[in-house]
Amino acid sequence: MVRRGLDPLVVGRTVAAVDVRHPRSVRRHVGGPEDFARRLVGRTVLPLRRRGKYLWWPLDDGGALLTHLGMTGQFRVDDPGAPDERHVRVRFGFADDGPEIRFCDQRMFGGLLVSPAAGGIPPEIRHIAPDPFDPAFDRDDVITALRHRRSGLKRALLDQTLVSGIGNIYADESLWEARMHGARPTGALTRARAGTLLDAVAAIMSDALAAGGTTFDGLYVRVNGESGYFDRSLRVYGREGLPCPRCGTPIVRERFMNRSSYFCPVCQRPPRRRR
Repeated sequence: MVRRGLDPLVVGRTVAAVDVRHPRSVRRHVGGPEDFARRLVGRTVLPLRRRGKYLWWPLDDGGALLTHLGMTGQFRVDDPGAPDERHVRVRFGFADDGPEIRFCDQRMFGGLLVSPAAGGIPPEIRHIAPDPFDPAFDRDDVITALRHRRSGLKRALLDQTLVSGIGNIYADESLWEARMHGARPTGALTRARAGTLLDAVAAIMSDALAAGGTTFDGLYVRVNGESGYFDRSLRVYGREGLPCPRCGTPIVRERFMNRSSYFCPVCQRPPRRRR
């Protein structure tokens, strides 16, 4: 979603100025804010790429601006000279004097760095697995890896070294779609059932992209400031006590890894506990 919105605004443009308003947003860049800006000025942006929750701007010198939005990070487009939004951390100006791109991040868990990507995947994220829409995604290999894990299904779905791009919300929605409980052991899956789950993941993520993502408050918006609408299509996430759209049973919420899991206790029967 972010790549789709940002790509037409930056590709082919040459960076003319970089203003780091808060050093924490470039803390992962070893050379510091001044070196971060120096490595970007004069560089022309090539078509953007992403893997999981990482987005990078390939540059004409073979390097890349690698970005992670964290919890509240976002890129916004503004006219040069327009007042800064309260949480602007880094500003990018361009040689054509057109719209600026501003990185905003209220909680500052996100971050930017310039990587020696050498025209490929930045070395900092080569451990991240492809997502279901990546040409490098191999469905059969992921099924095999999933069945060899020794964990619950939801924990496996959130493991970015197995398959990337699945967050807490989309994991719950995918598990509901596949009629599987998140605590179900991965080793108990047949290849067919593992394939069903991956197909559900792809369908949920595709629907979310078409709707512009999932927005719960003003911190989560697209590049143009508009909200995503997938939250209006959620079947289980955030719907504790409301009827399951499939069978009418009230949705249940449980604690999971300092977060919450939502599921239907009838459509997604919990696995039996061993004595």
